[in-house]
Amino acid sequence: MSYIYEMHCHTGCTSRCGRVAPEEIVKLYREKGYNGIVVTDHYSPLTFIPNWNPQKQIDFYLEGYRRMKAAADDDFTVLLGMELRHYADGNDYLIYGITEEFLYNAGNLMMCGMKRMRKFCDENGFLLYQAHPFRPYITRKGVKYLDGIEVFNGKCSEKENEKSMRWAEKLGKLKVSGSDFHVVKNLAKGGIITEKAIKTNDDLVQILKNEEFTIVKTK
Repeated sequence: MSYIYEMHCHTGCTSRCGRVAPEEIVKLYREKGYNGIVVTDHYSPLTFIPNWNPQKQIDFYLEGYRRMKAAADDDFTVLLGMELRHYADGNDYLIYGITEEFLYNAGNLMMCGMKRMRKFCDENGFLLYQAHPFRPYITRKGVKYLDGIEVFNGKCSEKENEKSMRWAEKLGKLKVSGSDFHVVKNLAKGGIITEKAIKTNDDLVQILKNEEFTIVKTK
């Protein structure tokens, strides 16, 4: 038996560019045969209203994940991830394995920089991937701090995704695929197919580290 999971998904109640409610996202992905979703809502200056302290707004940040988890049952896995963007930087980073407890105690992650984020990942067993690295206005820096590269993004062009794959292979980095779901037309474009069910962050991180999956690439 095989299982399919979405690895890059934004909810309409947390990511300000998202347009679909978490409950509807679960329904849509179930209909497409997916077995779960990693919620990677934006943790960026665009997410938090100016002058808000993100550390005091973690409940707001977690709303999409919590609502999606509540809408699912034991047969559909919902895990917490993140798409992080630092201040004064247009790059985005997908983080897998992240926990609610970490977010409540980590401080403002938009200020931490790549070196400190790498330290957080090492201390907590998280994985750090650069999202859509060949999208316009993205730079490819801090490579030594990365675990992996998003080699297929459902919103990127075929050429951009091909460049991402070649870059990941050249660097010897881990790979991942995601739809970058924001609206219904982004539905089920990417993800991973595994032979083992993913139920927990530990399951996810182990499968990603061992690359025990097939990449989904749909246009």
